[in-house]
Amino acid sequence: MKLYIVPTPIGNLEDITLRAIRILGEVDGILAEDTRNTGQLLKHLNINKPLFAHHAHNEHAGVAGVIKMLLAGKSMALVSDAGTPGISDPGFLLVKACVEQGIEVETLPGATAFVPALVNSGFPCDRFIFEGFLPHKKGRQTRWKFIAEEDKTVVLYESPHRIVKTLEQAVEFLGESRQVMLARELSKMHEQMIRGTTAEVLLYLNQHPDKVRGEMVLIIAGK
Repeated sequence: MKLYIVPTPIGNLEDITLRAIRILGEVDGILAEDTRNTGQLLKHLNINKPLFAHHAHNEHAGVAGVIKMLLAGKSMALVSDAGTPGISDPGFLLVKACVEQGIEVETLPGATAFVPALVNSGFPCDRFIFEGFLPHKKGRQTRWKFIAEEDKTVVLYESPHRIVKTLEQAVEFLGESRQVMLARELSKMHEQMIRGTTAEVLLYLNQHPDKVRGEMVLIIAGK
């Protein structure tokens, strides 16, 4: 019995590792954030395995069932829609439960969005703060006030629906001259790194609404 944490490509299908392909082909079942997305990936890889839904809305209720399968001797792989499970995606609760039950967990290295964005930013990355997605409402201003005073590089994830609002708040809390880099469509054909001050990047998005698409990583220079 073993749980494998398997990163999947964040865009470019060439970014899956040979080890990930082997593990997905060997396990008894695959836990997927979205079975339709993962089904397409498995079809591309010519892998046919049972898929089980494991996402943010059923994670608490579903952990017990997964643990039961693992304790029965099954080997399972956990994947998210893109990147490494557990990084702003489901995974933490299941890994925690496995550790408590003495079930072996093996995490494969692989794709994740913030690392290439951080390295590409040109900001110091020997020490940095990963904030993931900011709270939508409660606690959001508190996090911005923390980021405003942080002297290390800060990494945020954001959706295209909220990125303009987030940059407006960056201008409000960090000022117009704080350096940032917005990475969009990482590893895909239209990958783009938008560099400048908070005000400049916000202006760019307002002038190019067609660029407000795809998952985004916002890298903020330290104070």
